[in-house]
Amino acid sequence: MSKMWTFRKLRKIIKTDQKEEYYDITVEVDNDPYIKIFRAHMVILHNRSPYLRRILSTNKKKNDGTLVHLKLPNILPEIFQIILSYIYGGNLSLNEYDNSDIIQILIAANELSLQDLITYLQSFFN
Repeated sequence: MSKMWTFRKLRKIIKTDQKEEYYDITVEVDNDPYIKIFRAHMVILHNRSPYLRRILSTNKKKNDGTLVHLKLPNILPEIFQIILSYIYGGNLSLNEYDNSDIIQILIAANELSLQDLITYLQSFFN
């Protein structure tokens, strides 16, 4: 199975997630009063981010229907939305972002241990 095929399937999941169905984790980003909560799929976050894998392995979902809830207070909502799209879609076009945005994305990618994204973003500045 190719990586492209996998990412196409994940993009379909994003569209499903936008209907707010089938998610099993919520991720709270930023701090009061700017907190935003994103809905996601634990298996995808677990497999794409070593940092989230470590957190999720200690914060397993209970079988009582309760959602896992993570807090990432150091990441802005608009930056996490970009990161989440990358996690699900496997690519990121930098054409629509300015240098400040790219630096914020790089900082968030570093926090989440997204090494492929870090390498890609660093190459933008070389």
